[in-house]
Amino acid sequence: MRRTVLALAFLFPLAAAAGGDVNHISDNIHVEAGQSAGNLSTVSGDVDVGDRAVVGKASTVSGGVTLGSKAQAVKIGTVSGDIRLDKGALVKGDVESVSGSVHLAQDAQVQGHLSNVSESIMLDDAHVAGGIETVAGDITVGAGSHVEGGILVDRPNHGTIHFGNNHTPVIVIGPHAVVQGTLEFRQPVVLKVSDSAQIGMVKGATVERFSGAAP
Repeated sequence: MRRTVLALAFLFPLAAAAGGDVNHISDNIHVEAGQSAGNLSTVSGDVDVGDRAVVGKASTVSGGVTLGSKAQAVKIGTVSGDIRLDKGALVKGDVESVSGSVHLAQDAQVQGHLSNVSESIMLDDAHVAGGIETVAGDITVGAGSHVEGGILVDRPNHGTIHFGNNHTPVIVIGPHAVVQGTLEFRQPVVLKVSDSAQIGMVKGATVERFSGAAP
């Protein structure tokens, strides 16, 4: 089973894949609305991709990554920082954070795998095609959201950075949300599922049903 620790090869490609790459050691990176760029990487700074902009991989070690409305990226990753996809944004590959929250706004799409180790993952009427994974984070699959590939809450082990050791993850599947695939929990969690949601097989947890907009 894959782990949610970012590979250095992803954060710092050995060779530029295409023209227009931007690499910084200590600075923010901003791509203006409607523009295009190659791979974006910084060590200490945020990566901000404007509305309708198109970029390659967007990564940072200490900072956040934001895709504006209807912006596109090939892949997103951060070690210590939050990730946000605004309305209609698209990531064609994986979205990965170690210590940071991930928020997908309405109609945002991740065509690959979505994962973090700690902090929350929130889908707001959004779509993830490659499954969701965390170790110590809460997950909310909000109303109308669609997840393919299931959900995994893994257990910490000796090869994983430990965050939130005393926290029991809370997993909420909202009204009319759909989770296809297995929901597997390798440590204790609280699993709350709307009466109108559709989910796959559950392993390692007991479903608590709720009605209304939220538990």
